[in-house]
Amino acid sequence: MMADSAEGPEPSPGVDPTLRLDDQLEQIAEQLRELAVAKDRLQGLLDAVLTISREMDLPTVLHRIVTTAMDLVGARYGALGVLDDSGEQLGQFITAGLSESERGDLSGIEFPRGRGVLGHLIHHPEPLRVDEIGSHSASVGFPPGHPQMRTLLGVAISVRGTIYGDLYLSERRDGRPFDRDDEDIVVALAGAAGIAIENVRLFEQVRDGAEHFQRLLLPTLPDLSPLTAAAVYRPALTPAHLGGDWYDALWLPDSACAVVIGDVVGHDMRAAAAMAQTRSMLRALLFDRFTPPSSVLTQLDRTLNAITDLPVTTACLARMEQAEEGWNLHWSTAGHLPPLIITPDRHTEYLDAEPGLPLAVDTEQDRPDHTHPVPAGTTVLFFTDGLVEHPEYPIDRGLAVLAELAADHAHLPLDDFVCFLADHRPSDGHDDMALLALRTPSD
Repeated sequence: MMADSAEGPEPSPGVDPTLRLDDQLEQIAEQLRELAVAKDRLQGLLDAVLTISREMDLPTVLHRIVTTAMDLVGARYGALGVLDDSGEQLGQFITAGLSESERGDLSGIEFPRGRGVLGHLIHHPEPLRVDEIGSHSASVGFPPGHPQMRTLLGVAISVRGTIYGDLYLSERRDGRPFDRDDEDIVVALAGAAGIAIENVRLFEQVRDGAEHFQRLLLPTLPDLSPLTAAAVYRPALTPAHLGGDWYDALWLPDSACAVVIGDVVGHDMRAAAAMAQTRSMLRALLFDRFTPPSSVLTQLDRTLNAITDLPVTTACLARMEQAEEGWNLHWSTAGHLPPLIITPDRHTEYLDAEPGLPLAVDTEQDRPDHTHPVPAGTTVLFFTDGLVEHPEYPIDRGLAVLAELAADHAHLPLDDFVCFLADHRPSDGHDDMALLALRTPSD
């Protein structure tokens, strides 16, 4: 028969075996708390990386980097200094954590260019922890009105091996100086921040290139006097998202002003090429036959169907015709959203009527024509669905919001008017958009 062992259970790793049982249990509990904190910090870092990587706007990304770093280490103040082209001083300084009164105290003070302790990190890009800023050899003090700060944690952010800027954190909320754990987690965040910044810069290059290509396919509006016209095109927020939205306006030999807005289905090079073909063919047909808009659209549909594989396309073709009293709008649509009229007294009306089928659906289908009087000083807005569509709301809501925005800002000069609507669109920006506004002369 074996004798009972007199030895107790093996202590947990890192626990002093000479301590009493209560003390050992307390030490184990403290280790568990530290593990929980470390786990929470790691989860916070992962969440922060995901949050930063979702942003596709550089100013938003930079501000998000600062605020997430502050959250991870419990800092009251944070800033990100972006180096200028020389790499010797700061060209941009993004701050977070300052109260309104503190911002007011610093009004009129130029943002830091990288002197003192901030400059030390520019020229020595290793992580920097300072428990007393004033005692650091590089310290030059703070400008008048600057909040008092004692502690600093600074980490450089690199993009493709080049220092992009420096992340600065000051004053832990618990009053303690920054420690090695704070440094490690901010260094990890800085690595992810560099990748996020590079992704956004690449995204902006692709987006700008796609937008430039798209704009080359769109016309510059001619002088349409006595009418006033303005147009704007905005690409989708998605990178490399070429679209098929287009607009055009021109005077015809029979003294009518032709206006068209259209949207080729698709978001690729094929859609952009089809848009260019459709616009060019439509211009030729408009000059060739002075017929109702419905007949021009029918002939356009048949011609394109015969010579090219046209994707499904919506369009609205209108003629602004001078009448004995004012103007008349004569239009036909191919599955497109109706024009919006805004009168000088801010009354709005969508010209809802039989829309007809989109192009490239049925070339033999008859297309309806419609007419509507347009009083002096009235604005007629043509637009594509990228202006009003939002995946979370019915399109009627977007149309209602657009009508309200248009009514409230129809007094603006026409160029400002269309830009305002594009900037404050009811949509979520997932699709490209085109707007064209035509305004009749006032009496």
